[in-house]
Amino acid sequence: MKHTVKLSCAVLASVACWAFASPALAQEAPKPMRGADVAAVDQAPEAKKYLGGKPGGQEKVARTFKEQPPVIPHAVENFDEITLEENQCLTCHSAANYQKKKAPKIGDSHFRDREGKVLPEASALRHNCVQCHVPQVDAPPLVDNDFKGNLAEGKVKAAKKKN
Repeated sequence: MKHTVKLSCAVLASVACWAFASPALAQEAPKPMRGADVAAVDQAPEAKKYLGGKPGGQEKVARTFKEQPPVIPHAVENFDEITLEENQCLTCHSAANYQKKKAPKIGDSHFRDREGKVLPEASALRHNCVQCHVPQVDAPPLVDNDFKGNLAEGKVKAAKKKN
């Protein structure tokens, strides 16, 4: 009995609140959070061209911290898409080809499985190179940034120790 009375009171209270509030809500249109008309199409920025030319013609881009994946210093526009069957990056950077192509070899970490066991071939977990390694574009920074990284700091300390 008590449960039925409580439930009836709750239902009546919610109906009363809805009845009084709904005319006010119906008059006011929802306002978008980003300040623009939600139905308006966002204007995408113009696509930027990747920096670099033919592979092998550019200097390596310096890293700013030890674990940072190296960036791709050459153009990638004419490269095939990486699929499960093919990865054009390995044409030059695989353990079998890097010396002939005078290209950097993929990192030793790419030859380990999830448990850390060393594999004879690159791990399938590392097959999609552009998941971590990115080509560069000439674009202004989105926000101000004064990040220095720890490699530059380490080089300064090493130079001071030598002197």
